[in-house]
Amino acid sequence: MDYNATTPLEPAVIQAMTEAMWEAWGNPSSPYPAGRKAKDIISAARESLAKMIGGKPQDIIFTSGGTESNNLVIHSVLRHFHKVHASEGATPHFITCTVEHDSIRLPLEHLVEEHVAAVTFVPVSVVNGQAEADDILAAVRPSTCLVTVMLANNETGIIMPIPELSRRVAALNQQRAASGLPRVLLHTDAAQALGKLRVDVRDLGVDFLTVVGHKFYGPRIGALYVRGLGEHTPLYPMLFGGGQEQSFRPGTENTPMIAGLGKAAELVTENGQAYEAHMRDIRDYLEERLAAEFDKKKIHFNSQFPGTERLCNTCNFSIEGPQLQGRLVLAQCRTLLASVGAACHSDQGDRPSPVLLSCGIPSDVARNALRLSVGRSTTRAEVDLVVQDLKQAVARLEGQA
Repeated sequence: MDYNATTPLEPAVIQAMTEAMWEAWGNPSSPYPAGRKAKDIISAARESLAKMIGGKPQDIIFTSGGTESNNLVIHSVLRHFHKVHASEGATPHFITCTVEHDSIRLPLEHLVEEHVAAVTFVPVSVVNGQAEADDILAAVRPSTCLVTVMLANNETGIIMPIPELSRRVAALNQQRAASGLPRVLLHTDAAQALGKLRVDVRDLGVDFLTVVGHKFYGPRIGALYVRGLGEHTPLYPMLFGGGQEQSFRPGTENTPMIAGLGKAAELVTENGQAYEAHMRDIRDYLEERLAAEFDKKKIHFNSQFPGTERLCNTCNFSIEGPQLQGRLVLAQCRTLLASVGAACHSDQGDRPSPVLLSCGIPSDVARNALRLSVGRSTTRAEVDLVVQDLKQAVARLEGQA
């Protein structure tokens, strides 16, 4: 139950990738049939991806994954600020929140270390776990050029108020334009939301949106949506080469992986509501079973904030007790495969999750946290097995104490 870490490939995705390997082996830039076939597959995948997020195909750039997409946004906004405002001597300012993925946090921290940008990390609310629009707007400076806030958190599942934030930023930009200040661009990393939540860039109102294939049963590549690519919203390449992807991300395209990403997007468009309903049912059943099997004083649900929406598949909880750290509980489990937080932080031992601490979860509770995330094929029977496995693991640890 670790589908927020990654997902298996859907059979239809494997089929699309396999067919592309056999039939579209040509270079997409080549004029002969195998090349044209590859180019057509890439174009179709771009259309499928655009349809999934309510965007235009020409605004989609394929990348190697979420890390590249996020870095490309930060790199582009920094370059654009220096290009447009270089004569003013101002330091570009970025705003993000304290629960972002490392592929946002670390590039921004690097810019600060290099003395090329200023960054404000806005704390999330301990009342609702969200990065609130009021707090984000309060951090804006004259030199602010980018706000980047994830659409849904990977550990808690909390959904951020991006539509409200975009409306507030748009109103602010009208005032800034009259004063000759730079436009504040808005980016959201939608890695965890796609396939679990309806995502439409028109409703979100963002300038950039990050897509990660392996989170919605696709291959391990990604994409970046850029509203009005190159015209309304600036993008600057990090790589230079053959001119693929409108020269914004050159390099001979990986046709089979792009074909798989397109098929995964197509499945989300066709079946997204059914996926979401199933995962919500299973997640809710999981939480009911946990609450029934463990004393209410013993279990703490870490992402159930009143009035706050969260992803349909994510359950973050702690079983309280001095010897029940999440890592130790998982080590005793014989059926359950899960994590204590973000998969990329799995080497942090018993240190409590910074995300949970930011949300106001006490350190001793956060240290015991487990993140269970169900998938499209998870069943109630599997939930029953997992809950029993957890009970037995806890009993063994308490028996050793």
